Amino acid sequence: MSEANDASVRAEVSAWLEANWNPELDLVQWRNILADSGWGMPTWPKEWYGKGLSAVLGAAVESEFRKIGALGVARSGVRMLAAATLFEHGSDFLKEKFLRRILTGEDNWCQLFSEPGSGSDLAGAVTRADLKDGKYIVNGQKVWTTSAHHAQYGLLLARTDWNVPKHQGLSYFIIEIEQPGVTVQPLRQMNGHASFNQVFFTDAVVAPELLVAKLGDGWKVATTTLMHERRGAADGIAAGPGKGSKRAGSAYDQERAEIAKTMEPYKWYPQRAGRADLVIERAKAAGKNNDPVIRQEMAKLLTMYNAAQWTARRARAAQQMGRPQGPEGSLGKLVGSHVARASANVHTLINDADAMLTGDDSPMNGVIAEILVSTPAASIAGGTDEIQRNIISERVLGMPKEPVTGMDRPFKDVPKNTVS
Repeated sequence: MSEANDASVRAEVSAWLEANWNPELDLVQWRNILADSGWGMPTWPKEWYGKGLSAVLGAAVESEFRKIGALGVARSGVRMLAAATLFEHGSDFLKEKFLRRILTGEDNWCQLFSEPGSGSDLAGAVTRADLKDGKYIVNGQKVWTTSAHHAQYGLLLARTDWNVPKHQGLSYFIIEIEQPGVTVQPLRQMNGHASFNQVFFTDAVVAPELLVAKLGDGWKVATTTLMHERRGAADGIAAGPGKGSKRAGSAYDQERAEIAKTMEPYKWYPQRAGRADLVIERAKAAGKNNDPVIRQEMAKLLTMYNAAQWTARRARAAQQMGRPQGPEGSLGKLVGSHVARASANVHTLINDADAMLTGDDSPMNGVIAEILVSTPAASIAGGTDEIQRNIISERVLGMPKEPVTGMDRPFKDVPKNTVS
């Protein structure tokens, strides 16, 4: 877009904000005004709460919001994964029902993919959705589900056909969490947090209009969700979780409370990433900053950490300019695992046995110990390192696909890790 177009968009949104933004507004009220105006999601189509602008001009709009501290639409949690999936695969009915309340933050979402017997092998899911009397009846179990404890809706991948190969028998639904057939139980982790849940379905009900795309298209739809999830994981290398503005006003207060609630399960995620940003500070505090071995390991870590940040920022900039996603997005998740492990190693070298301590007399009040027990999650969550290597080798490097048995057999005849 030309500079004139950029300037005219900036002038228009600046004038609109001057006339409408008020930090004393109720947060949901303000976000409804944003939805009506189209400025909250300017790159979305005009018929769906947007302006139909390019990614470049959308970034210009966001810049004008930041300039005066005006709040935007709700973006935290799984809700934007839901929006991206609905835009690509959802019916107008689904968009009409869910998109506005995603933007206002009135609904919370969770992602119901992984199962006890099919984590990385997502296509091996055995949670079933059977059509009975015009409704889908869901039975099964999901696990590692963040935010299910306060979600109203879930993105559900379930098996609807056992007589075709596993990828072809899956369907994708939106399911209401707050119903008698859904039970959510928290999972306690070794770092002391309970960020994830296991979710049990016992004759839970899904209305047929909450099927996303067509019956049997579940794998295709889930791939869209996962693509956006992994892009978000790569972006996380370059940007930590938001904390909200420190400005005064009712809308700001409500946003801070919303972020605190949404981010509560994620508050240990910086430790999961290894906290490479702390190693220089810790080396100085421990008197190890002149140790030649530790300095060498710190240099290797910080080289990789900064390169990963720059790569993630480059990918984000390309996305904002409307360019298709390149290999940076595919590599970001795997690089994050390497950074996390290298960080844990360096923190161990710096702190010695004290790295295992928690409490007031421990390094950084137990943060270092939390890093050591949290970093293994970086290699598992969102797709294991092994899965990421397969994706990179096959989809980025164009290498031959790994042979997989049972791909051409009905799923009911394929050996499974759980009883179906």
